Amino acid sequence: MPGEEHSTTAALPPPQTLRGTELRCPLRKATKRDPHPHPPMLPCPKWPPAPPPPPFCSRTRESPAPWRGAGRLQVGRARRGPALPARSGDKMSHRKFSAPRHGSLGFLPRKRSSRHRGKVKSFPKDDPSKPVHLTAFLGYKAGMTHIVREVDRPGSKVNKKEVVEAVTIVETPPMVIVGVVGYVETPRGLRSFKTIFAEHISDECKRRFYKNWHKSKKKAFTKYCKKWQDEEGKKQLEKDFNSMKKYCQVIRVMAHTQMRLLPLRQKKSHLMEIQVNGGTVAEKVDWAREKLEQQVPVSTVFGQDEMIDVIGVTKGKGYKGVTSRWHTKKLPRKTHRGLRKVACIGAWHPARVAFSVARAGQKGYHHRTEINKKIYKIGQGYQIKDGKLIKNNASTDYDLSDKSINPLGGFVHYGEVTNDFIMLKGCVVGTKKRVLTLRKSLLVQTKRRALEKIDLKFIDTTSKFGHGRFQTAEEKKSFMGPLKKDRIAKEEAA
Repeated sequence: MPGEEHSTTAALPPPQTLRGTELRCPLRKATKRDPHPHPPMLPCPKWPPAPPPPPFCSRTRESPAPWRGAGRLQVGRARRGPALPARSGDKMSHRKFSAPRHGSLGFLPRKRSSRHRGKVKSFPKDDPSKPVHLTAFLGYKAGMTHIVREVDRPGSKVNKKEVVEAVTIVETPPMVIVGVVGYVETPRGLRSFKTIFAEHISDECKRRFYKNWHKSKKKAFTKYCKKWQDEEGKKQLEKDFNSMKKYCQVIRVMAHTQMRLLPLRQKKSHLMEIQVNGGTVAEKVDWAREKLEQQVPVSTVFGQDEMIDVIGVTKGKGYKGVTSRWHTKKLPRKTHRGLRKVACIGAWHPARVAFSVARAGQKGYHHRTEINKKIYKIGQGYQIKDGKLIKNNASTDYDLSDKSINPLGGFVHYGEVTNDFIMLKGCVVGTKKRVLTLRKSLLVQTKRRALEKIDLKFIDTTSKFGHGRFQTAEEKKSFMGPLKKDRIAKEEAA
């Protein structure tokens, strides 16, 4: 009738339920599931609303969505026992194993170092309350041996017990100070303000300023040294020292090693700037001025049981593959075209190889800084006392035998250590004969291992070429008896 909404609905049959609780209008178009056609018509608003979906059941995993069927179960894996509640992040992974990346990206690029000597990129923070002192030194790696000591660590299982530990011997002949450098602090960092060299500089230091010493005229510092002789030059030097005290905040000295004291072929010394810490700026400048052309032993820089940092260049290995260079896992034995490779070096797109993918290339000869190396012993070199050569620098309170730190036959590929040396716990970077930069620690040491007192009982001096059995040459001679070469020498002498 006119005035009633949807008057034709009074004669319609009741709604049909086709799929579970899903309601359909009987007047819709014919479909494959509903082949009985009806005239098209809008859904009737007078029909009763669809029943609410049943609550979600965790045991049967029944779907609450009406478009999936109210009574239909989701197809899934069969479970034994009660089913667990579903989690939002409970999705199947693409693989069932963990493969973290191999190698650190913090040391990229892994290429050959541009410098042979370790560079100090940060010196310890200055403390004016302490006396004036140097913060770094240069040494040369001689080799390794082992020691026996008693552990002083209450509460530990090895407390009051003897342990055997590997140590490295670093020969550290005295360094010579030949210059003073003053720096001023700017918003962009330190800037060198003034550099003053000593009057006399040795040839082994001058060689560092030449590419080819043999072909050069060897005239370095010939004009500069005249400043120290005439009155005008002395006034200028005095003015420079005073201006350095007035304007500079950081004072460093230039010191070089003495290659003539070492059993090395090289004649060109290693030169570096060493920061002077402690005291005021004026005290630092005065201290550096007094030490010009003087030798500084390592015992004045480091102390017994101190923790230091070792900076150097590692041993070179050449061009290596990914298995050796990055320690990636080898592929299975039957892999086609090699197994010491990375199976996938990246996706199709982006069509580039990422920098983080392990690739073959240079291994070794990298610049590295190793922190917290404990000093077990600071030994003295050979000395002449009462006309006799004293070599006894490896005996202890428990081992009273007269012997030097050198093993029988000397250190392999190095020779004999005749100068002052430092004994460090463990190994250090580089090969034998390589120069190492020793720096005071940047950290405040508070751990018990760092503060532990080292009491050496025994230092091994057997031959490092093979299986050594004798500590000294006298011990070997007494055990082996007279040799043929001894008899021949005795006959020739007679």
